[in-house]
Amino acid sequence: MRRQGPGLAAQSAPPPAAPADGGGGPVGVREPLRTEFEFELPRGYVDESGTVHRTGAMRLATARDELLPLRDVRVRENPAYLSVVLLGRVITRLGTLAVVHDGTVENMFASDLAFLQDFYRRINAEGHTRAAVSCPHCEGAFEVELAGSRLGES
Repeated sequence: MRRQGPGLAAQSAPPPAAPADGGGGPVGVREPLRTEFEFELPRGYVDESGTVHRTGAMRLATARDELLPLRDVRVRENPAYLSVVLLGRVITRLGTLAVVHDGTVENMFASDLAFLQDFYRRINAEGHTRAAVSCPHCEGAFEVELAGSRLGES
């Protein structure tokens, strides 16, 4: 099980009220705050025994999650290592692994690391896991869900 340090325990904050402009649903209806998001890696993490782990979950990052890695010697020596340490803190589950940490992330395929970096940005900056895309053939615009979907499915 993943350890949580002081201040990292899951906290329940009251959900924000829906906007009055009708953009977020009926006025006065509150949606619960979503703090954890499921994902499926494009390739999958291969552990020491050869087991491939593809499905997992990532929680929203806290300010502490983004600040503590800056003290890490590895990050000071190589700023590119910041995302590895940060992802090791916010990934709460990956397949059947008992623990996910920066060493796990460090041994992922580059395509999975890129996916997780984008996934992190989407849930923490944009608040959702949808991406706007357009069809290369008909140029029609639509959204796809990135979390938990298999490649090639929409």
